Amino acid sequence: MDILHSIILVAHVLAGIGVVGLVLLQHGKGADMGAAFGSGASGSLFGATGSANFLSRATAVLAAIFFLTSLGLSYVSGSRPAKSGSVMDAVPATSVPAAPAPTPAVPDSKSKDIPK
Repeated sequence: MDILHSIILVAHVLAGIGVVGLVLLQHGKGADMGAAFGSGASGSLFGATGSANFLSRATAVLAAIFFLTSLGLSYVSGSRPAKSGSVMDAVPATSVPAAPAPTPAVPDSKSKDIPK
């Protein structure tokens, strides 16, 4: 199971880095203003009728891979057998010092004047 976990983890990290890189490479909404006048049709993958260019399609594929690897990692880590014992079993036992005795009340305090 550890090999499968490592493979999925590497794919997850690579997909995450790829999504970040592709998002940073894409144009913003304001940069496509020229497409309204007919000059932006050359940037689409399938010509003027294509709704998304190659970068946005690749981003969608990598995002789907990222989500699938997230689910795979949660499944693999959830199906691992629990290790016996607790984390606290490895901590050495130490003695705790006793609490100090309470100090007696000061004889000239006003606490004796409080009505009961």
